[in-house]
Amino acid sequence: MEIKGTPLSEIGLYGLIKRYNIKTDNKQNSTVIGIGDDSAVLGNFDGYRLMSNLLFLEGIHFDLIYTPLKHLGYKVVVAIMSDLLAMNGKPTQIIVGLGVSNKMTLEMVDDLMDGIMWACENYKVDIVGFRPSPSLTGLSVSLSLSGVVLKSKLVTRKNGNPTDILCISGDLGSAFMGLQLLEREKRVVGTSGDVKPEFGNNDYILERQLKPKAKVEVIEFFNKKTIQPTSMINVKDGLAAALLLLCDASGTGCRIYENKIPLHQATLKACHEMNFNPLIAALNGGEDYEMLFSLPLKTFESIKAELPDNIGVIGHLTEVQKGCRMITGSDQEIEIKAQGWVV
Repeated sequence: MEIKGTPLSEIGLYGLIKRYNIKTDNKQNSTVIGIGDDSAVLGNFDGYRLMSNLLFLEGIHFDLIYTPLKHLGYKVVVAIMSDLLAMNGKPTQIIVGLGVSNKMTLEMVDDLMDGIMWACENYKVDIVGFRPSPSLTGLSVSLSLSGVVLKSKLVTRKNGNPTDILCISGDLGSAFMGLQLLEREKRVVGTSGDVKPEFGNNDYILERQLKPKAKVEVIEFFNKKTIQPTSMINVKDGLAAALLLLCDASGTGCRIYENKIPLHQATLKACHEMNFNPLIAALNGGEDYEMLFSLPLKTFESIKAELPDNIGVIGHLTEVQKGCRMITGSDQEIEIKAQGWVV
């Protein structure tokens, strides 16, 4: 198959680095030197420096058959930002590493980097490093993100307490159902080349899968109300895994309520059309990038009337011996289990 576009060999490795050195514009005062030297140089700050790393691999984490490169670039930034936001931190600088195969053209790399730069511009994150490398196994995207948080503001997974209220931002399962829709249409088109994808009225779940949003507004709400969660976690592998990880770190159990799990109407519609259980999508789907956090009961009572629409209560923490359970709509208790969780 002939690949249309500018071969990367025409610009070369260092020409590619220079291309994005010119295109990036630093916004953070703590960025001293970004792309273009042997290492980024960051200035002094008050508090803790946060670091996170992420690796997206073609065929494992994304499929270029239905994932636009610009959306992929935007999504990987949101994915790694969500880890720092879950620490109550402020993302500041990012280093981008790409593994590019000979299937990639300069225009394709531009699309991917446009998405990365779009997200960084939107969330005021500086790109301070860019390292492309040849790849024999398809496209890979590696991001290293740095951020800051005041020592008094750091939130981890491990300080939740029994009777704390469990809250979650946004809704769950929509990104997973967006993926199911894309995979379904890929199979249909693959069996008949004359058939075009039919996505119907499913823009919401497709956007949640292809172009998610970082939950900056949740952290802004904490700052505005001068409150702080006792524990918090990024929901990226489904609600069940997030609950078990948070409770394990905090040494607690939990009780959540089935009828409190936030499900968007578009997710329910898609589940109905594809004959999929929406509760399974919420509990064991992935890539929601929502914030699950606990608040002391007294703190919650003081701000519950002012909770924004995108934050809801799903239950509370308990003593560890009570385990992690969900109360169903028929008032039964069932144990919360997650894929990949080994007791």
